[in-house]
Amino acid sequence: MRSLSPISDLVFPQKQEQKLDETALLNLFKSQQRYLNFFFQNLDLSQTLKFTQTLVNSNGTIFFTGVGKSGFVAQKISQTLVSLGIRAGFLSPVDALHGDIGILTKNDVLVFFSKSGNSEELIRLAPCAKAKGAYLVGVTSCEMNNLMQFCDLNVHLPLERELCPFDLAPVTSTAIQMVFGDTVAIALMGARNLTKEEYAANHPAGKIGKSLIFKVKDVMKKQEELPVCNEGDLIMDQLVELTTKGCGCLLVIDDNYHLIGTFTDGDLRRTLKAYGEGIFKLTVGEMCNRKPRIIGPEAMAVEAMQRMESPPSPVQFLPVINDQEILIGIVTLHGLVSAGL
Repeated sequence: MRSLSPISDLVFPQKQEQKLDETALLNLFKSQQRYLNFFFQNLDLSQTLKFTQTLVNSNGTIFFTGVGKSGFVAQKISQTLVSLGIRAGFLSPVDALHGDIGILTKNDVLVFFSKSGNSEELIRLAPCAKAKGAYLVGVTSCEMNNLMQFCDLNVHLPLERELCPFDLAPVTSTAIQMVFGDTVAIALMGARNLTKEEYAANHPAGKIGKSLIFKVKDVMKKQEELPVCNEGDLIMDQLVELTTKGCGCLLVIDDNYHLIGTFTDGDLRRTLKAYGEGIFKLTVGEMCNRKPRIIGPEAMAVEAMQRMESPPSPVQFLPVINDQEILIGIVTLHGLVSAGL
C-alpha cells in the first residue's frame, strides 16, 4: 500500500533547490559597472553645473518630486539636503494635485526625477506648478520627453540600458539618479561652506553628531558625584567612597582641590596582595598614582575616549582639570558609552 504524502507537502509543495550561478552574478556586477561608467562618461557637466548653481542660488525651498522608484530617489535626495541644513522637501505629485501644491511659491525650485519624463502624474503636475511661479527642473534619461516643454531647465542623465535582462526594471536608472543627486548635494555642502559643527547640529541623536557636539563638560560627573579624598586618609577608611561613587577610583586632592593623584580598584587589589594586613596602616597618598592621565572640560568627549584607549594601557576614567588646575569633574568610559559615544 502506497504511503500518503504529508499534508504540508500537499498544501506547500517543496520547491526544487535553485543554485545561483557565480559567473552570472559576477557578470551582472561587471555589466552594472559598465552602465554606470557610461553615465559618468557622457554626463553633460555644463547642464549639471547650471542645475547645481540654480539650487545654490535658490532663495526658497527646493522641492523634489517623482513617481514609483524615481519618487523614492527624490525623497532620499530631499532628506539628504535637509540633513545638510538646506530647505528642501518632497512633494508627492498625486497629493500635490489635491491641495499640497499650496506649499509651492514663486521663490521655490521644483525638481522632477523621472526616467522617461512622460509619467502622467508628473505631466499633470508640471503646468500647475508652473502657474504657481516655481522654477521647474526636469532630471530625466530620455532626451525627448513631454516634461521638457514645462521645465525651465532640463538635465539629461545618460542611460545606456537597465541591468534588467528585459531592459525594464528601473535598477540602473535609479542608481544613476541617486549618484547624481547625492553628488550635487555634497557640492551644495561645499558651496555653503558647511562646517562639521553645523553638520553635527543637524544630527544630535546620532553617533556622528554626538562625537562632534559633546564636550567633556557635557558628560562628566561633578561636585557631589566625585569620589574625592585627601592623601593622608587611610585606604580602608575610603572603601565606601571608592565603591559607592561608581567611578572605579578615588581622586586624591589637597585642601585647594588640586589633584594629587588617583587610586583605583586595581590599586586596591594590588596593595592588598602586596601588603596583606599592612593595608590597614597605609594612606591613599602612599599608594596612589601621582601621574594620572587628565583632560580639560572643553575637550571633545570623543577625544576623552581616545585618550582612555591610548597606550601604554587603557584606563576607565579621566579626571577633569580646569585652567586653574583645579579638579572639577571626572569622565568615565561607562559615561561616554551611555551618552552614545
